[in-house]
Amino acid sequence: MYLQLTVGGLLLGCIYGLVAMGLSLIYGVMGIVNFAHGAFVMVAMYASFWLNRFLGLDPVLSSPLVALLMFGFGVIVYHAIIGKILEGPFLARLLVTFGLSIFLINCAQFLWSPDYRMVENPIFRGIIMLGPVFVEVPKLMASIGSLIVAGLIYWFVRKTKTGLAIQAISLDRMAASLMGIDIERLNGYAFGLGCACAGAAGGFLAEFYYIFPDVGTMFGLVALVAVALGGFGSTEGALIGAILIGIIETVGGFMIGSEFKYALVFLAYLVIVIVRPRGLLGWGAD
Repeated sequence: MYLQLTVGGLLLGCIYGLVAMGLSLIYGVMGIVNFAHGAFVMVAMYASFWLNRFLGLDPVLSSPLVALLMFGFGVIVYHAIIGKILEGPFLARLLVTFGLSIFLINCAQFLWSPDYRMVENPIFRGIIMLGPVFVEVPKLMASIGSLIVAGLIYWFVRKTKTGLAIQAISLDRMAASLMGIDIERLNGYAFGLGCACAGAAGGFLAEFYYIFPDVGTMFGLVALVAVALGGFGSTEGALIGAILIGIIETVGGFMIGSEFKYALVFLAYLVIVIVRPRGLLGWGAD
Protein backbone atom coordinates (compact mmCIF):
# COMPACT_ATOMS: atom_id res chain seq x y z
CA MET A 1 0.00 0.00 0.00
CA TYR A 2 2.71 2.49 0.97
CA LEU A 3 4.67 1.63 -2.17
CA GLN A 4 1.57 2.44 -4.20
CA LEU A 5 1.15 5.74 -2.38
CA THR A 6 4.82 6.64 -2.78
CA VAL A 7 4.69 6.02 -6.53
CA GLY A 8 1.58 8.19 -6.75
CA GLY A 9 3.36 10.91 -4.81
CA LEU A 10 6.38 10.74 -7.11
CA LEU A 11 4.17 11.13 -10.20
CA LEU A 12 2.36 14.09 -8.68
CA GLY A 13 5.59 15.63 -7.42
CA CYS A 14 7.15 15.58 -10.89
CA ILE A 15 4.30 17.75 -12.21
CA TYR A 16 4.51 20.04 -9.19
CA GLY A 17 8.24 20.22 -9.83
CA LEU A 18 7.90 21.59 -13.34
CA VAL A 19 5.60 24.35 -12.10
CA ALA A 20 7.99 25.09 -9.23
CA MET A 21 11.05 25.22 -11.51
CA GLY A 22 9.49 28.03 -13.53
CA LEU A 23 8.63 29.95 -10.37
CA SER A 24 12.15 29.45 -9.00
CA LEU A 25 13.75 30.60 -12.24
CA ILE A 26 11.79 33.85 -12.20
CA TYR A 27 12.70 34.54 -8.57
CA GLY A 28 16.35 33.61 -9.04
CA VAL A 29 16.81 36.08 -11.88
CA MET A 30 14.57 38.97 -10.84
CA GLY A 31 14.03 38.50 -7.12
CA ILE A 32 10.26 38.69 -7.62
CA VAL A 33 7.71 36.16 -6.37
CA ASN A 34 5.27 35.51 -9.20
CA PHE A 35 1.89 35.02 -7.53
CA ALA A 36 0.33 34.78 -11.01
CA HIS A 37 2.19 31.56 -11.75
CA GLY A 38 -0.79 29.39 -10.87
CA ALA A 39 -2.98 31.53 -13.14
CA PHE A 40 -0.51 30.90 -15.97
CA VAL A 41 -0.98 27.16 -15.40
CA MET A 42 -4.74 27.72 -15.67
CA VAL A 43 -4.37 29.68 -18.93
CA ALA A 44 -2.23 26.86 -20.34
CA MET A 45 -4.82 24.25 -19.35
CA TYR A 46 -7.55 26.20 -21.15
CA ALA A 47 -5.27 26.59 -24.19
CA SER A 48 -4.74 22.81 -24.24
CA PHE A 49 -8.48 22.24 -23.84
CA TRP A 50 -9.41 24.50 -26.77
CA LEU A 51 -6.66 23.08 -28.98
CA ASN A 52 -8.14 19.66 -28.28
CA ARG A 53 -11.70 20.83 -28.84
CA PHE A 54 -11.12 22.65 -32.16
CA LEU A 55 -8.04 20.97 -33.62
CA GLY A 56 -8.23 17.53 -32.01
CA LEU A 57 -4.74 17.82 -30.49
CA ASP A 58 -4.15 15.72 -27.40
CA PRO A 59 -2.95 17.87 -24.47
CA VAL A 60 0.26 15.89 -23.98
CA LEU A 61 1.13 16.16 -27.66
CA SER A 62 0.20 19.84 -27.83
CA SER A 63 2.16 20.75 -24.69
CA PRO A 64 5.25 21.93 -26.66
CA LEU A 65 3.02 24.32 -28.62
CA VAL A 66 1.33 25.51 -25.43
CA ALA A 67 4.72 26.01 -23.77
CA LEU A 68 5.86 28.08 -26.76
CA LEU A 69 2.69 30.19 -26.63
CA MET A 70 3.14 30.73 -22.89
CA PHE A 71 6.77 31.72 -23.45
CA GLY A 72 5.61 34.45 -25.80
CA PHE A 73 2.86 35.45 -23.38
CA GLY A 74 5.40 35.64 -20.55
CA VAL A 75 7.77 37.86 -22.54
CA ILE A 76 4.88 40.21 -23.35
CA VAL A 77 3.77 40.29 -19.70
CA TYR A 78 7.31 41.06 -18.58
CA HIS A 79 7.82 43.98 -20.96
CA ALA A 80 4.29 45.34 -20.48
CA ILE A 81 4.02 44.99 -16.69
CA ILE A 82 6.80 43.32 -14.72
CA GLY A 83 9.71 45.27 -16.20
CA LYS A 84 7.98 48.55 -15.37
CA ILE A 85 7.90 47.90 -11.63
CA LEU A 86 11.02 45.77 -11.18
CA GLU A 87 12.99 48.66 -9.67
CA GLY A 88 9.98 49.93 -7.72
CA PRO A 89 9.06 49.42 -4.06
CA PHE A 90 8.98 45.87 -2.73
CA LEU A 91 5.25 46.06 -2.04
CA ALA A 92 4.55 47.08 -5.65
CA ARG A 93 6.56 44.11 -6.94
CA LEU A 94 4.73 41.85 -4.53
CA LEU A 95 1.21 42.99 -5.37
CA VAL A 96 1.44 43.41 -9.14
CA THR A 97 1.62 39.67 -9.81
CA PHE A 98 -1.13 39.05 -7.24
CA GLY A 99 -3.32 41.53 -9.11
CA LEU A 100 -2.40 39.92 -12.42
CA SER A 101 -3.49 36.55 -11.03
CA ILE A 102 -6.91 37.91 -10.02
CA PHE A 103 -7.26 39.57 -13.41
CA LEU A 104 -6.52 36.35 -15.34
CA ILE A 105 -8.85 34.27 -13.17
CA ASN A 106 -11.70 36.72 -13.63
CA CYS A 107 -11.04 36.91 -17.37
CA ALA A 108 -11.33 33.12 -17.53
CA GLN A 109 -14.61 33.25 -15.61
CA PHE A 110 -15.94 35.93 -17.97
CA LEU A 111 -14.83 34.19 -21.17
CA TRP A 112 -15.46 30.55 -20.32
CA SER A 113 -17.76 30.59 -17.23
CA PRO A 114 -16.92 28.93 -13.89
CA ASP A 115 -18.02 25.52 -15.23
CA TYR A 116 -15.71 22.54 -14.87
CA ARG A 117 -14.41 21.14 -18.15
CA MET A 118 -12.37 18.09 -19.07
CA VAL A 119 -10.66 16.82 -22.19
CA GLU A 120 -12.75 14.03 -23.74
CA ASN A 121 -11.15 10.86 -25.06
CA PRO A 122 -7.48 11.63 -24.37
CA ILE A 123 -4.96 9.45 -26.17
CA PHE A 124 -3.27 8.33 -22.97
CA ARG A 125 -5.72 6.61 -20.64
CA GLY A 126 -6.17 3.45 -18.61
CA ILE A 127 -4.01 1.75 -15.99
CA ILE A 128 -0.87 -0.35 -16.28
CA MET A 129 0.69 -2.67 -13.71
CA LEU A 130 4.34 -2.23 -12.75
CA GLY A 131 4.91 -5.21 -10.50
CA PRO A 132 2.63 -4.80 -7.46
CA VAL A 133 1.88 -1.17 -8.32
CA PHE A 134 -0.80 0.09 -10.68
CA VAL A 135 -0.13 3.36 -12.44
CA GLU A 136 -2.58 5.63 -14.23
CA VAL A 137 -1.25 6.11 -17.76
CA PRO A 138 -2.20 9.85 -18.04
CA LYS A 139 -0.33 10.68 -14.82
CA LEU A 140 2.64 8.55 -15.89
CA MET A 141 2.90 10.32 -19.26
CA ALA A 142 2.46 13.72 -17.60
CA SER A 143 5.24 12.93 -15.12
CA ILE A 144 7.61 11.66 -17.81
CA GLY A 145 6.90 14.75 -19.89
CA SER A 146 7.48 16.98 -16.86
CA LEU A 147 10.85 15.36 -16.17
CA ILE A 148 11.88 15.76 -19.81
CA VAL A 149 11.00 19.46 -19.80
CA ALA A 150 12.67 19.92 -16.41
CA GLY A 151 15.82 18.28 -17.81
CA LEU A 152 15.77 20.59 -20.84
CA ILE A 153 15.39 23.65 -18.61
CA TYR A 154 18.26 22.49 -16.42
CA TRP A 155 20.46 21.89 -19.48
CA PHE A 156 19.57 25.29 -20.94
CA VAL A 157 20.33 27.19 -17.73
CA ARG A 158 23.56 25.30 -16.95
CA LYS A 159 25.08 24.63 -20.37
CA THR A 160 24.11 27.34 -22.87
CA LYS A 161 25.57 30.81 -23.24
CA THR A 162 22.18 32.43 -22.63
CA GLY A 163 21.59 30.24 -19.59
CA LEU A 164 24.98 31.14 -18.11
CA ALA A 165 24.17 34.80 -18.66
CA ILE A 166 20.89 34.32 -16.82
CA GLN A 167 22.80 32.72 -13.94
CA ALA A 168 25.21 35.66 -13.91
CA ILE A 169 22.29 38.09 -13.56
CA SER A 170 20.88 36.08 -10.66
CA LEU A 171 24.22 36.15 -8.84
CA ASP A 172 25.22 39.80 -9.41
CA ARG A 173 23.13 42.09 -11.61
CA MET A 174 25.60 44.96 -11.50
CA ALA A 175 28.59 42.84 -12.47
CA ALA A 176 26.57 41.18 -15.25
CA SER A 177 25.63 44.60 -16.61
CA LEU A 178 29.26 45.77 -16.55
CA MET A 179 30.23 42.66 -18.53
CA GLY A 180 27.89 43.74 -21.32
CA ILE A 181 24.95 41.41 -20.60
CA ASP A 182 21.61 42.81 -21.76
CA ILE A 183 19.75 42.44 -18.49
CA GLU A 184 16.38 43.68 -19.74
CA ARG A 185 16.32 41.23 -22.66
CA LEU A 186 17.40 38.27 -20.53
CA ASN A 187 14.91 39.17 -17.81
CA GLY A 188 12.21 38.85 -20.46
CA TYR A 189 13.62 35.50 -21.59
CA ALA A 190 13.76 34.23 -17.99
CA PHE A 191 10.19 35.30 -17.29
CA GLY A 192 9.12 33.69 -20.56
CA LEU A 193 10.90 30.44 -19.65
CA GLY A 194 9.17 30.41 -16.27
CA CYS A 195 5.82 30.83 -18.02
CA ALA A 196 6.79 28.11 -20.51
CA CYS A 197 7.30 25.72 -17.58
CA ALA A 198 3.81 26.60 -16.35
CA GLY A 199 2.53 26.14 -19.91
CA ALA A 200 4.01 22.67 -20.32
CA ALA A 201 2.75 21.63 -16.88
CA GLY A 202 -0.72 22.96 -17.72
CA GLY A 203 -0.73 20.94 -20.92
CA PHE A 204 0.20 17.76 -19.07
CA LEU A 205 -2.39 18.41 -16.34
CA ALA A 206 -5.15 18.99 -18.90
CA GLU A 207 -4.80 15.34 -19.91
CA PHE A 208 -6.48 14.13 -16.73
CA TYR A 209 -7.41 17.08 -14.48
CA TYR A 210 -10.58 19.15 -14.37
CA ILE A 211 -10.23 22.62 -15.89
CA PHE A 212 -11.89 25.67 -14.30
CA PRO A 213 -10.86 29.29 -13.69
CA ASP A 214 -9.42 28.78 -10.21
CA VAL A 215 -7.67 25.49 -10.96
CA GLY A 216 -4.17 26.98 -10.88
CA THR A 217 -4.41 28.55 -7.42
CA MET A 218 -3.45 25.44 -5.46
CA PHE A 219 -0.78 24.46 -7.98
CA GLY A 220 0.75 27.91 -7.65
CA LEU A 221 0.65 27.75 -3.85
CA VAL A 222 2.21 24.30 -3.72
CA ALA A 223 4.87 25.42 -6.20
CA LEU A 224 5.68 28.39 -3.96
CA VAL A 225 6.12 26.07 -0.99
CA ALA A 226 8.29 23.75 -3.11
CA VAL A 227 10.50 26.67 -4.15
CA ALA A 228 10.90 27.80 -0.54
CA LEU A 229 11.55 24.22 0.52
CA GLY A 230 14.16 23.59 -2.17
CA GLY A 231 15.72 27.03 -1.87
CA PHE A 232 14.68 30.22 -3.64
CA GLY A 233 16.52 30.52 -6.95
CA SER A 234 17.51 26.84 -7.23
CA THR A 235 15.63 25.08 -10.05
CA GLU A 236 16.87 21.63 -9.04
CA GLY A 237 16.02 22.37 -5.41
CA ALA A 238 12.49 23.31 -6.49
CA LEU A 239 12.13 19.95 -8.25
CA ILE A 240 13.37 18.04 -5.21
CA GLY A 241 11.10 20.04 -2.90
CA ALA A 242 8.10 19.40 -5.16
CA ILE A 243 8.72 15.65 -5.22
CA LEU A 244 8.93 15.63 -1.41
CA ILE A 245 5.64 17.54 -1.27
CA GLY A 246 3.99 15.06 -3.64
CA ILE A 247 5.02 12.13 -1.43
CA ILE A 248 4.01 13.89 1.79
CA GLU A 249 0.66 14.84 0.29
CA THR A 250 -0.28 11.34 -0.89
CA VAL A 251 1.11 9.28 2.01
CA GLY A 252 0.06 11.80 4.66
CA GLY A 253 -3.37 12.24 3.11
CA PHE A 254 -3.92 8.49 3.30
CA MET A 255 -2.72 8.21 6.89
CA ILE A 256 -4.63 11.08 8.50
CA GLY A 257 -7.26 12.00 5.92
CA SER A 258 -7.20 13.84 2.61
CA GLU A 259 -8.66 16.99 4.16
CA PHE A 260 -5.47 17.40 6.23
CA LYS A 261 -2.89 16.62 3.54
CA TYR A 262 -1.96 20.26 2.88
CA ALA A 263 -1.59 20.86 6.60
CA LEU A 264 1.11 18.16 6.59
CA VAL A 265 2.79 19.77 3.60
CA PHE A 266 3.04 23.14 5.34
CA LEU A 267 4.13 21.52 8.61
CA ALA A 268 6.97 19.74 6.81
CA TYR A 269 7.93 23.03 5.19
CA LEU A 270 8.04 24.81 8.55
CA VAL A 271 10.23 22.10 10.07
CA ILE A 272 12.72 22.14 7.19
CA VAL A 273 13.06 25.93 6.96
CA ILE A 274 13.55 26.17 10.73
CA VAL A 275 16.47 23.76 10.40
CA ARG A 276 17.72 25.23 7.09
CA PRO A 277 16.22 28.71 6.45
CA ARG A 278 17.65 29.05 2.93
CA GLY A 279 16.04 25.78 1.83
CA LEU A 280 17.74 22.64 0.62
CA LEU A 281 19.74 24.11 -2.27
CA GLY A 282 19.12 27.85 -2.17
CA TRP A 283 21.34 30.26 -4.09
CA GLY A 284 18.95 32.89 -5.45
CA ALA A 285 19.05 36.63 -5.84
CA ASP A 286 19.23 38.93 -2.85
